Amino acid sequence: MLYLYFKTSTISALDHIQSRFKGHWTGKDKLITLARLAGFFVRGLLHRPFLGRAKGLVLIGKNVSIRYAGYLIAGKDLIIEDNVELNCLSNRGLHLGDRVTIGKHAIIRPSNIYGGDIGEGLKIGNNSNIGPFAYIGCSGFIEIGDNVMISPRVSIFAENHDFDNPNIIMKEQGVTKKFVKIEDDCWIAANSIILAGVTIGKGSVIAAGSVVTKDVPPYSVVAGVPAEIIKSRI
Repeated sequence: MLYLYFKTSTISALDHIQSRFKGHWTGKDKLITLARLAGFFVRGLLHRPFLGRAKGLVLIGKNVSIRYAGYLIAGKDLIIEDNVELNCLSNRGLHLGDRVTIGKHAIIRPSNIYGGDIGEGLKIGNNSNIGPFAYIGCSGFIEIGDNVMISPRVSIFAENHDFDNPNIIMKEQGVTKKFVKIEDDCWIAANSIILAGVTIGKGSVIAAGSVVTKDVPPYSVVAGVPAEIIKSRI
């Protein structure tokens, strides 16, 4: 049984990797890439038994921390790059679709690793990616659609600290959790911040460095602090 699984996984991995070599890759460049991905493949095999479920190939980089892995449900061809931190403990789990990539040093954190309230979790659709150094604070539920590009150093927050009572320190006033949704085919450019309670409509572009504080209509291009619509893609 284990042999058949290893054989099937290896064939799937080779087919997947071969499909990624487009353009003028030299034989040497392919060999270097394959050697590196071999390590990803082996680490994926070691992590896989602890995941809640994974349908297909799992590739995992160096120094990846997956806490409470039983809450993680993955589709086909999951890639988790080096130094990623996934804290999966959440009421609704972490559900990742097919061909999801999580970039280097990204943090996905629905719950505090030292105790406290358990967060809601995260859902990511097919063919979507989280960029390097991104922070996804999914204590409130965050839903990301299909074919969404999230660039480096993007932050998404699904909660706000309460601070209404000046007689109580803010740290003890708790938080308010809110839903965040990014619909299909969106591009969230580098260093953008998405705040709690926001829905970003299908096909929208969030310009680099924007702070999104309110809903974005479908097919909009927004920019600025706070972000405002600068044009429509339609």
